[in-house]
Order: sequence, then C-alpha cells, then structure tokens
Amino acid sequence: MSVLAIESPSDIASALTGRDYISYSAISTYQACPLRYYFRYIAKLPEKTVSAALIFGGAIHRAVELHFREVMAGNPAPDLDMMLAEYQTAWAERDDSVQVQFGKGESLDTLGQLAERMIAALQQSDFAAGGGKIIGVEEELRSSIVPGCPELLARVDLISETEDELIATDLKTARSRWSQSQVDSSAGQLLIYSELARNLAPGKKLHLRFVVVTKAKQPSVDSHDVAVDPARIVRTKRTVQRVWQSIEAQQFYPAPSPLNCAACPFKEPCRRWQG
Repeated sequence: MSVLAIESPSDIASALTGRDYISYSAISTYQACPLRYYFRYIAKLPEKTVSAALIFGGAIHRAVELHFREVMAGNPAPDLDMMLAEYQTAWAERDDSVQVQFGKGESLDTLGQLAERMIAALQQSDFAAGGGKIIGVEEELRSSIVPGCPELLARVDLISETEDELIATDLKTARSRWSQSQVDSSAGQLLIYSELARNLAPGKKLHLRFVVVTKAKQPSVDSHDVAVDPARIVRTKRTVQRVWQSIEAQQFYPAPSPLNCAACPFKEPCRRWQG
C-alpha cells in the first residue's frame, strides 16, 4: 500500500489501519512484535485464540467500572453480587468463535472464584473511594500531542479530582505484586495520559497512579504513583514518534520470544510469513 501521496498523519493512519488515530496499546503491540501489530491492526486477521487472562482482566475492569459509575452518579456502591454479575456478563459477551486458552489449573469456575476474592478486596480498599470527586470512568481522551503522529487515543480507567490534584488511575491485574521496576517500565502509558489529561483541570497538579490487584488466594490492592517527569515525558513522546515512523514505513517483522509467542493468536500466519 502506498501512502506517499497522503499528507496528514491521521490520513496515513486511516489508510493503513482504518482508524485516524493511534493508541498506546497499539504502540506497545508494535514494540513487542511488529508483525503482530501488522496482523492485528493492518491485515485485521481474525484471532482464533484469546488468553483467559485477557478476558478475565477485561471482566474485572467491567465490574470496577460499574462500581465507579454508580458512585459517580450519586448512587450507593453496588454490592458484591452485582459486581460479580457484571463480571459474568463480560464473559458471556465474548466472541464464542474464538477459542479461550486457559492457563495451567485454570477453568471458568476457578477464575470465577478468583474474581470474587479480587472484587471483594477491591471493595474494601482505599481505591474504592475514588480518591476524590469522580469526574470520569473509562474516559476517552484524544489529542495530537506528538509531532508527525496521528492523534493519540487513551481510555483512562478512573479520573478524579481533589481541591489540589487531578488524579488519573489505571487499574491492572497481575499474578504478583508489582516491583518498582515494573512500575517504571509501564510508566510511559500514564505519562502519555498526563499529556492528554492536562487541560481537564488547568492549574491543578497531576497525580498519576497504577492500582494493581493481584490474582492470589488473598488478593492485595496496591497503589503505585508515577512522577510527572518532563524529561521522561519527552522520551516517551519520542518513542511514540519513532514507533509511528516505523509503522508509516511499513517495517513489519517477527520478534519471537517465549513471552511474545506463548499466547499469540497469530501463530499460524506468523509461521507462513515470508517477508
């Protein structure tokens, strides 16, 4: 596909992917494996498999979204049964034509029991209070913040504010508690969010945080702050810029590794790929 005659980055993105923007998750997909990015966003190949962990994480997010939407509306917080029903609805709405890959010892029942423990832990955590006045739940933010790139689109799990701060929160589920190195390696996502959210509350300090709930017999709910560091923001935006330039140049190739390939839904087309 030739994009040489198209001028704007948004037009190029639309010509390549059918979307006139790029998301941080798409950037991360390219960084992990450029060929997987190609199969998903450009070739739009159907995904024959999906990891149970991906559906599970999305279902937990749905339950938490219900909690905060009710609180934001001024209603009582939903009880455990209501949140579990929302979790189950998310599972029921998945595409039945895509095979779910369960991990060792996992089943729909064991994951349901785990979800009950995790949601109960979330309800009892400080996170459930929202950290101030809730002003956005699963809020979409979109703007042109990187020169030469399409607009960036982000979906922020929770946006709240206090008298002094605007708080942007991203919820993660994880097998174990995050180390500081995990926080640091994931910080680019929140740093991009900070640029997109900056105009929501002019004059207020931005507070960025990950909230990580563990998939454990006794789940923990930990909050990890990410400093709004101008130098790191510049570095992150330049990384986005370089990745976009590679996408624009259609530089797609496999990046095999046990981490990338184990749950990849494109194993067969990857094996057949000849460049």
